[in-house]
Amino acid sequence: MTATLPILYQEIRCPLLEEKAISLTVKRMDLVHPELSGNKWYKLKYNIQEANKQGHQQLLTFGGAYSNHIYATAAAAKLAGIHAIGMIRGEEHLPLNPTLLYARTAGMRLEYLTRTEYRKKDSPDFLDKLKEKFGRFYLIPEGGTNALAVRGTREILEGKDLDYDFICTSVGTGGTFAGLVSTAHASQKVLGFSALKGDFIHQDIDRLLYQHQIHPSCDYEIVGKFHFGGYAKYNSELIDYIKLFKAETGIPLDPVYTGKMMYGIMKLIESGEIPRGSSVLVLHTGGLQGIKGFNARNNTNLPLT
Repeated sequence: MTATLPILYQEIRCPLLEEKAISLTVKRMDLVHPELSGNKWYKLKYNIQEANKQGHQQLLTFGGAYSNHIYATAAAAKLAGIHAIGMIRGEEHLPLNPTLLYARTAGMRLEYLTRTEYRKKDSPDFLDKLKEKFGRFYLIPEGGTNALAVRGTREILEGKDLDYDFICTSVGTGGTFAGLVSTAHASQKVLGFSALKGDFIHQDIDRLLYQHQIHPSCDYEIVGKFHFGGYAKYNSELIDYIKLFKAETGIPLDPVYTGKMMYGIMKLIESGEIPRGSSVLVLHTGGLQGIKGFNARNNTNLPLT
């Protein structure tokens, strides 16, 4: 995998922030690499290193048809010169959507699983059958979260990042959040904005912290009230907000993760739940590749870059 680009920090200015005397800075992790961007770089880099160390010639992972993880794994494998197999939930639909088209163009072999089969993805017997079919492979779980991913996400916060009062990130599988709460300073609070509907995310985070023996060094909270109905759900208010934010700041947001997070942050500032005078660091975790497919299937016109 090639070196990353220097990470840009972009301060946001608007009347609400001025009124509340809040400084808000976006860490543009979406620009860390042209193909492998955002938190995915951190989650995958040590997995790729380990695959090479173990002498694997191919890796295998799971994801949905519009998965950021599938896209990023295809990019990482191409950069590392390793063959990749993507086990995709659902039936094949042609023409391929932009996510899967990129993955296949990058060299990933796409295989489709019924939803019943997909639910077996963590079963040792099922994985043994995949090894019989494909041969030896390095396994990366759905979403990419494992011990090596958490090791990578522990490196996200650095230098002046540790001076902010609040650190904000979107939450999917929780790997990035786990890494952040293990490295943030005691004076900081990490806010994770869940893209998923339901309280199960709290149990998932607790399990992750226990599994990886993470003892949070800071205060933290999972914010679950800005999911807009659940994973990949949206309404016109969210779409309008993403467009307005891009017009005013030049920063594109995706409707699955970062758009909901930024909307939620502003609502917490407006309500005073993020107190007056606070300094806030927002991690832009990427995911912009999904906008093109989102626009196509929902007849929206969100900006791509």
